[in-house]
Amino acid sequence: MIASMTGFARREASGPLGTLVCELRSVNHRFLETGFRLPDDLRSLEHELRQTFARELKRGKVDCTFVYRAAQGAERALELDPDALERLLARVREVSAEMPKGLSTLSPLDVLRWPGVLRNTGAGTEELLAAARELAASTLSDLVETRRREGARLKELVEQRCDALGSLVEQVRARLPEVQARIRARLDERLAELSVNVAHDRLEQELALLLQRLDIDEELDRLTAHIDEIRRVIVGGEAGGPAGRRLDFLMQELNREANTLSSKSQDLETTRAAVDMKVVIEQMREQVQNVE
Repeated sequence: MIASMTGFARREASGPLGTLVCELRSVNHRFLETGFRLPDDLRSLEHELRQTFARELKRGKVDCTFVYRAAQGAERALELDPDALERLLARVREVSAEMPKGLSTLSPLDVLRWPGVLRNTGAGTEELLAAARELAASTLSDLVETRRREGARLKELVEQRCDALGSLVEQVRARLPEVQARIRARLDERLAELSVNVAHDRLEQELALLLQRLDIDEELDRLTAHIDEIRRVIVGGEAGGPAGRRLDFLMQELNREANTLSSKSQDLETTRAAVDMKVVIEQMREQVQNVE
């Protein structure tokens, strides 16, 4: 079953360490692109979360936002990282040596603000990270389910467009004998107007060549085959994986066949049907762009 790339999920969890909120937003994108807005306490989880998202999602632009509100009175011990501090001060000394006297006004507070110099080593740090992992997993599960429900709605819409397109194909196919008879009658009328004698065999040969150039059976067969393939993909997915790219390709093929059908048409009703086909294909393409 196909899944949508559009979805939203939000979860909140409270405990002794405070309150965690995880919010996920997903929109369509050619590939999987994940962005994170994490508080400093959860910054170390970004790589792990990115890998978790990559296992569950294949396409889409996903924004993950975490908010942490610490409980009042929660212990938050701070530890100085001497290696990070020494590296920072070494760079400060280099810059200060190049600056004019009186312009070097670095304060200890400026040093402590530098990322990595201070580390949060509170007793609840690991518990907080574990709670964030669990909350992210449950929120991601909600997002996946939301995308699947949206995918079910997309499947219904695409199936409706397939039915409409298939109906137009059958209308054109049913008109083929009448169109061919009309082409022959038109050729006979022109020959009669010219008042010339034409060998019957030669006339049949020229008529066969003309009908061959205007033949649209192949285009109709390809349109039918592409419609059948779309139905197969939206029901079973692409071998259990994302089906969006294959559906994008099928939309291009449908549009190409409809254009060829329109260019070959010598019948007003067939031309109108080809235009209607392109309208339906465009509607289907808009839906398919949201498929994972």
